[in-house]
Amino acid sequence: MTDQNEFSKVANHVSIVTIFANLALSILKLLAGLFAHSNAMISDAVHSASDVFSTFIVMIGVKLSSKKADKEHPYGHERMECVAAIVLAMVLFITGLAIGMEAIQTIFSGNYKNIQVPGLLALLAAIISIVVKEAMYWYTRHYAKKIDSSALMADAWHHRSDALSSIGALIGIVGARMGYPIMDSVASLIIFLFIVKAAYDIFKDAVDKMVDHSCDEQTEQELCQCVMENKEVLKIDLLQTRIFGNKIYVDVEIEVNENYTLKRAHEIAEQVHEKIETNFPKVKHIMVHVNPGVIENGKGKEE
Repeated sequence: MTDQNEFSKVANHVSIVTIFANLALSILKLLAGLFAHSNAMISDAVHSASDVFSTFIVMIGVKLSSKKADKEHPYGHERMECVAAIVLAMVLFITGLAIGMEAIQTIFSGNYKNIQVPGLLALLAAIISIVVKEAMYWYTRHYAKKIDSSALMADAWHHRSDALSSIGALIGIVGARMGYPIMDSVASLIIFLFIVKAAYDIFKDAVDKMVDHSCDEQTEQELCQCVMENKEVLKIDLLQTRIFGNKIYVDVEIEVNENYTLKRAHEIAEQVHEKIETNFPKVKHIMVHVNPGVIENGKGKEE
C-alpha cells in the first residue's frame, strides 16, 4: 500500500481503537489493583496508561511522515515515523524502569508481613487484560504489516509486552494468594524485564531505519533478478539499497552494449527503472546509471 491518505486513515483508525481499549483496561486494572491490594496489578495499570500516551505519539508520527515532500525536505518525511518509534521506546523504557525500581525496593525491604494478599478481583482483571491485550497485539500487527508502518508495529509490540506483563501479574497474584505475598512484587520485576526487552527491540528497529541501513539480502537478490530480466542488461556493476523510514531507495549501475546510442542506453535504463518501480511498491526512488559494456564474441545475453 503506497497511498499516503490511506496509510494515515488506517493508522489513525487503529490508533483510536487502541486508545479507547487501553483507557478502559487501565481504569479496570487500577481499580482492581487498589481494591484487591495488588501492586503488580497497579503496575500493570500504569503500563496500560502509558500505552495511551504512546499511541498519541504514533498518531503524530504517522501524520508527520505522511506529509508530501517539500523544498526543505525533498526526500519526504518518512523518517518522522522512526522518530515516533524511538520516542515510544524511551517512554516504554522509563515506564518499565519505574515499575522495576518499586519492585526491587519492596523485595529488598524484607518487610513481607505487611504485604497484603491480592483479592480475586485482581486475578480476574489480569485474565481479562491478557486476553484483550493479546487480541490488540494481533489486530495492530495485522494493520502494521498491511501499511508497512514501523510506528504501528512498535505499538503492536507494546500491546504484546502488556499481555506478557499481565501474565507476570497473574502469576504473582496466584503466588501471593497461595501464601507467598512477595510473589506479587517478583511479578512486577518480571514485568520490568519484558518491558525493557520490548523497548530495546523497538529502538533498534527504528535506529536501523534512521541510519540508511541496507535492505535484507533476499530483497537485494530479488532486485538483481528483476534488473537482469532485461535482456539488454549485460551485468550489474553495483547495486546499493538504503531504508528511508518505511521506504527503500535503490542505486544501481548496469552495463549495456557500448555501441548503443545514448538514446538507446537511456531507454534501457528507463525500462529497468519502471520494472523495479512496478515490482517493488516499497521502492520510492531509483537511480539507474549506465556503463559501457563489451559483448563477448559479438553476442549478447543468452535468450
